[in-house]
Amino acid sequence: MGSDKVVDCKRRRLVGATAAVGGVAGVFTLVPLVSSLMPSERAKAAGAPVEVDISKLGVGDMITVEWRGKPVWIINRSKEMLASLKKTDDLVTDPNSDKAMQPEYCKNEARSIKPEIFVAIGVCTHLGCSPTEKMTPGAESGIAADWPGGFICACHGSTFDLAGRVFKNKPAPDNLEIPPHTYLSESKLLIGEDKKGA
Repeated sequence: MGSDKVVDCKRRRLVGATAAVGGVAGVFTLVPLVSSLMPSERAKAAGAPVEVDISKLGVGDMITVEWRGKPVWIINRSKEMLASLKKTDDLVTDPNSDKAMQPEYCKNEARSIKPEIFVAIGVCTHLGCSPTEKMTPGAESGIAADWPGGFICACHGSTFDLAGRVFKNKPAPDNLEIPPHTYLSESKLLIGEDKKGA
């Protein structure tokens, strides 16, 4: 009878140890499984708003940041650049961005919250190529003597002015897209969210 208690005690220890090892193994198996179901940091970043410091963006300069895997252009337009927009009003298909779904704050000639700061997704609305900046006006740009400055898509020749408005009779059907954005301060811009939380 005494030996039965010893065997029973050994069995309990063996069952307990086996259960403990099985439980630990289960946790180690479950952790990678649960981790694989959560979005990666890259996936989170792909849709997350992007904060941009524009304090060092000089007049006439352009920077490019990435948001949702797309290039976003930020340009500090000079007074001359802004004046050129009045000259292109009659040359573009949709001067006030009435045609396409665009944020309300870009439905103006400058297509921006602050006239001098232009924010646009640098993807042609025709087939998704990325246009090249040709901000210098005139023959110096290599385009034409009457070129007002803007962007040209090398894929199929669509041209856009310095507000991202597409010129008439070009393959691109719409103006460049304006992403939702808001100013956190005079020098900080948040791309991917506007004041309404879009």
